[in-house]
Amino acid sequence: MQDQSGENSGRTIDSRYLHYFRPLICFVAAATLASAVNWSSTWNPDKLIPIGMAVLLLVYTAIAYQISVKASADSVSPSRTQQVLSFADAALVGVAIDLVDFNLLPSLMLAALIQFKALTEGSLRHWLEQNTSLLAGMAAGYLIHKPTFTTSVNLTVSAASLIGVFTYVFAYTLYTRKQINQLKEANHTLIQDQRTSKMRTYKLSKYLPQRLWRAVTTGREGELVTERKLLTVFFSDIKDFSQLTEELEAETFTQLLNNYLSEMARIAGQYGGTIDKFIGDAVMVVFGDDDSKGPKSDALRCVAMALAMRKRVREMKQEWYNKGISRPLQVRMGINTGYCTVGIFGTANYQSYTVMGTHVNLAARLEGAAQPGEILISHETWAMIKHSVMCRDKGHITVKGFSSPVKVYQVTDLRKNLGGQQSYLEDHAPGFSMHLDLDKIRNYDKERVLQTLEKAASTLKSKVII
Repeated sequence: MQDQSGENSGRTIDSRYLHYFRPLICFVAAATLASAVNWSSTWNPDKLIPIGMAVLLLVYTAIAYQISVKASADSVSPSRTQQVLSFADAALVGVAIDLVDFNLLPSLMLAALIQFKALTEGSLRHWLEQNTSLLAGMAAGYLIHKPTFTTSVNLTVSAASLIGVFTYVFAYTLYTRKQINQLKEANHTLIQDQRTSKMRTYKLSKYLPQRLWRAVTTGREGELVTERKLLTVFFSDIKDFSQLTEELEAETFTQLLNNYLSEMARIAGQYGGTIDKFIGDAVMVVFGDDDSKGPKSDALRCVAMALAMRKRVREMKQEWYNKGISRPLQVRMGINTGYCTVGIFGTANYQSYTVMGTHVNLAARLEGAAQPGEILISHETWAMIKHSVMCRDKGHITVKGFSSPVKVYQVTDLRKNLGGQQSYLEDHAPGFSMHLDLDKIRNYDKERVLQTLEKAASTLKSKVII
């Protein structure tokens, strides 16, 4: 049998243990009444009343116990039942105090038991209510017995009340000690459960997008509604990946792939991207769904991430070569910006939080159209990052699933990284557009290009622009 607190904490507690304190109070009051009776005197109503009250207290103890147990078993307002019984306890003790003629020490001891019980069981309001019941009991006792208000000390009566109070305090101390030990055990178990929960939560974060993970762990799954968002989507894969799986041993291949994906995931997290999924060797990263800093910032961070990934792959080639992998891994990347549908898709038994839409498909198609080591971006992405990233115009390409050719650009590098080694110049203004690719200019065209630039500069200087 469990009490309410035991159910909430997960600990098994004998609910009858809490009911032992009511019999103790009643026994103390009954013993005090019995000690106050002059058994050698002749029988009279004044002698029968305290004896009857003592018997009533003992009978009440058994009845109250049965009521408490039944209320706990039936779950019919057990707290309300205990409250009513506590009022009855205080009222009966008040009657007993009156029947011992308000003998100073026994009265103080019985009243102190009620104060202690009221304060340890409930709030200040509970204490006031029980003291009201105590006073009501005294008033009721006054109607059936006129007390003499003696101030003399009766050692027999005082001893009975003192022994009873000492027994009550001792029993409550044992009960409190048991509760403290149980709380310590529960606290230790709770700490262990919290550690286990934190570890499981940490592991779960590796398999879910950050926005989904936070919603699940904080109980706010209802916020994950399907919506349209302006996102920048990134795709990458390893060229000739299938052929590589046939050439390498399973252990070597697994180690290589996990190392590659770990590095890509680390870089994506560094730039604030959300990894949507791994599809074999392919990586899909989304910017703008979680912790967006604006469409332009999302697109720029995505391109910067792609450049960092490409640089890291070049560094890893030497590491793989030293491990006996002679075939260099070459990665292709595609980026596109546009409105996508974000939300939870799937069946009632299996659901996935992902991004869908035409612009997602275009990013995947650009990745497939890219050459090894190349980063292709759409015109929409280029328009947002052109002032910070140097790109080469690749013209239009035909993309599967799209009726019209798509304008694409090849990412060279961040403008701040080019400096004096800059081989590609690009600038735009109303009435002016320039694309200068030094790597593609032949020696016999150099003079003609210089003459054209000088003529343009001379014309612009002499022109009076109003």
